[in-house]
Amino acid sequence: MNAWVVRGLGMALIHVFVRVILGVSITQWPLQGSALRWLALLIVVFVALIWAGIDGIRDRRRNPDPEDGADLTMLWLKAALLGGVVAGVGSWLANLVPNLNVTQNSFFFEITSGAAFTVLLIFVPAMLAVFLGRFFVGRDSRKTEKGRGERRTAAHGAGVAAGAAAGGTAAAAVADDDGYGQNYPGQAYEQTPDTGYAGSDADTAVFEPVHNYREDTSDLDQPQGGDTTWQDPVDLGKRTADDQRRGE
Repeated sequence: MNAWVVRGLGMALIHVFVRVILGVSITQWPLQGSALRWLALLIVVFVALIWAGIDGIRDRRRNPDPEDGADLTMLWLKAALLGGVVAGVGSWLANLVPNLNVTQNSFFFEITSGAAFTVLLIFVPAMLAVFLGRFFVGRDSRKTEKGRGERRTAAHGAGVAAGAAAGGTAAAAVADDDGYGQNYPGQAYEQTPDTGYAGSDADTAVFEPVHNYREDTSDLDQPQGGDTTWQDPVDLGKRTADDQRRGE
């Protein structure tokens, strides 16, 4: 059976039952007729609110995206039309029972004007309940998603802070306070207090001594037309006795 048929027949049955109880109550307490009619009206409206509200809550939980939700408007419109007509017919039939003062209207009135009023009693509260049910469930879902997002952000921030702290500790272990030199784990690195560089007792590389080259090479210049005989090449890396005296 379709959902709108179930809701329409259910609301019609409730409406007929309330009108029967109202007729009996008015017969017993005729002076309280106005208050009893308002009470019966509120009962029908309350049932429509509860039933449609449950539909709205279930639909929003099943379909968080509003575009994917069920068409509850047409569902309750058809249910209200069916319920109005069936309630009118049922109320007229119940009035045929002796000692039941359910209605004083004709059958045509019950299936037209009376049914239209019943349709409004069902459809309007149902739409209000559907809207409220979807609204509250959607708000709770947004709060839940926001809370999850904040927790993920906090966890990510804590992880970044822990990583930064670990990186800072590693960097401090490698670099000294003044930014000079490096500290190598497992190795002694001697530094002076002033500059932070290695002290005088540290091992240094040994380089080959620089040769002493001749500074005065004027004797190598030969005048034009001078002696062009072969001479042994002069070792520039060695200084003769004359060069040493000249240098002194």
